[in-house]
Amino acid sequence: MDIAVLSEPDMKNTGDLALQELHKRFPAALDYLTTIFLIDREYGKVANSKLAARLGVSKPAVSQAVGRLKRHHLADQDSYGTIRLTPEGRIYATRILKRHYLIEHLLILRLDYPWDKADDEALRLQAAISEEFAAHLFETFGRPDTCPHGNPFPGSPREKELLDAPRLSEAREGCRTVLLRITEEGEAVEGLLHFCNENQLRPGRELEILKKAGDNVLLGCCEGRTITIPQGYAVHLRYRALQD
Repeated sequence: MDIAVLSEPDMKNTGDLALQELHKRFPAALDYLTTIFLIDREYGKVANSKLAARLGVSKPAVSQAVGRLKRHHLADQDSYGTIRLTPEGRIYATRILKRHYLIEHLLILRLDYPWDKADDEALRLQAAISEEFAAHLFETFGRPDTCPHGNPFPGSPREKELLDAPRLSEAREGCRTVLLRITEEGEAVEGLLHFCNENQLRPGRELEILKKAGDNVLLGCCEGRTITIPQGYAVHLRYRALQD
């Protein structure tokens, strides 16, 4: 039996049950839907190979999962292999992503959970909370427009600004910057969030690009200390240049 597909008005009333049913019958569906949404938002195109790399699964596994999403009318794939969410699929994806971000705020701001571990824990909890509780968290935390790592809520006023922000790895020497976000792709890179946490590289941190040498970038901080960050990490940090 197919999972019921709901419109936005329906989701407001019975979306919790629909999500629970989808998660019960197809546990990986929510991860696929949100990851497809995030790759499409960041790059404008989702291919099987990119989706497999992001999720850490094989291409045949992706093909099978996308086939299941298509049968439930949550995704489509054109003749060139590009994967797109249907309007119904986007409803599920954005609702789960918003819950994920709000759980991160709860873990970090109220429960003092480590900033660099909240993403993994939110993945485990995002399907469990209700839409009513998510709305309560949204109001409790002052209607945030980003997650604690700086990534924008879908449809937020700053979404385009944050998505279009340049990579820290591309900043010129001598450039003064303010860190805006650690990309969703970067959050999945082994060790990156821990490195950022240890060096206090969080959204809002002001930095100067002191030197770029080989595979590293030397950053200067306002308190006088320096940080050497690998280019492989810096490529996932986005910034805004500060005026001299």
